[in-house]
Amino acid sequence: MSHRNKTYIAFASEDLSHYWLMKAWRQNEHADFDFFNAHDLYEARGSLSPETIKRQLRERLNNTRQVILLGSEDCRRKGGDGDSFLAYEIEVILELDLPIVIANLCQSRDIVAENIPQPLLDHNHFNVSVPFQPKIIRYALDNYVAGYGKGEMQGTHRYVQRIYNELGL
Repeated sequence: MSHRNKTYIAFASEDLSHYWLMKAWRQNEHADFDFFNAHDLYEARGSLSPETIKRQLRERLNNTRQVILLGSEDCRRKGGDGDSFLAYEIEVILELDLPIVIANLCQSRDIVAENIPQPLLDHNHFNVSVPFQPKIIRYALDNYVAGYGKGEMQGTHRYVQRIYNELGL
């Protein structure tokens, strides 16, 4: 296995425009994180079997250090339906015990259960919810993910107002 140094972005296909915006952040704001483009697989879905797509998703997740999940109602629905590729990604993320930053597309700083796929809630997977903004997402990747392996916490968390104040948000 290659070195696990990538950030994987998981999202419902309905939220693809937000993924494209993140790609623009990376270029325009010089964000210091990179991620796999899972949707390259979906563009070729007509020529690839679901098993092949799932195998490629697993390979990408095996080489991932952390996950950003674009939290939305569509994400919750598809991530918990047991049939979609997003549901498969969630299953593998849980299996590999990868840290997850949930970027709420509704911009909420709070935990929005309506944006979180049920399997993450059912497994009490430790994750952090932030608004869909590059500065706080970068902060979460630098701070939450680094402490993830300690295994001291469970469930969904959020940052207190002081963190947003320190970041000028």
